[in-house]
Amino acid sequence: MEGLIGYLVPFVIFAGIYAVLSLGLNMQWGLTGLFNIGIVAFAGAGAYASALLTREPSDIFGLGLGLPFPVGLVGAMLVAGLLALFVGWITIRLRADYLAIATIGIGEIVRLFLKNEAWLTNGVRGMDRIDRPFIPRGEYGSNLVYMLVVLAAVAAVYLLFERARRSPWGRVLRALRDNELTAMAAGKDVVSYRLQAFVLGSAVMGLGGALWGHFVGFISPEAFMPMQVTFLTWVMLIAGGSGNNKGAILGALAIWTIWSGSQILTGYLPNELATQ
Repeated sequence: MEGLIGYLVPFVIFAGIYAVLSLGLNMQWGLTGLFNIGIVAFAGAGAYASALLTREPSDIFGLGLGLPFPVGLVGAMLVAGLLALFVGWITIRLRADYLAIATIGIGEIVRLFLKNEAWLTNGVRGMDRIDRPFIPRGEYGSNLVYMLVVLAAVAAVYLLFERARRSPWGRVLRALRDNELTAMAAGKDVVSYRLQAFVLGSAVMGLGGALWGHFVGFISPEAFMPMQVTFLTWVMLIAGGSGNNKGAILGALAIWTIWSGSQILTGYLPNELATQ
């Protein structure tokens, strides 16, 4: 039983983190039609921002302010949101595949910045000593408490986005998604609404990155690769149903079950098949 709980609790934590990322993407793509392929940039920015705000300096890397965990989460959302504001101001007028190409490039730029600016990020050596709230890492119940924190974050984002979706603001976003010219004819500031949705969704992606960093306790640029962050989040949203916040959460749970379950099953295969 203890072994089962020891597996299920981290499983739920990772599924919850991906649910947060998927909800952020749903705000952009599902509600507004913004084709963002740079999720990894905002998740990485959030993870590093929260780490720098909350960690204690160590022998590996001396930067860190040692602030409380909630401050780190808020800081992660602010940094990711400001990055999205800068990126969106340049790219938000692009359409569909052009926006996708631009955000792919921006995602790579941010990843290379995290890798090369060692004075701020410690480069490829990464950052350690990223603590969890309430119960220190390694003590009994630490994972369970952190699971409750992640589930609370998922619930808070879901309720916020559901209220936004049902509001007049959310109806304008859906109008932009369905027929931008009609929304323009109705007098709506298309660029402003698109930028608002892009910044809000990216800020939530920064929250997801921060939750990931605090759970693992160590981050490096290699952790933020497009396959594990951007494309997996897209698969989760599409599987659950874009435009549907409940679907974004259920898609994250379903795809993470398949992803992690397949890793377990490959352990029973011969080596040559397991590698493939």
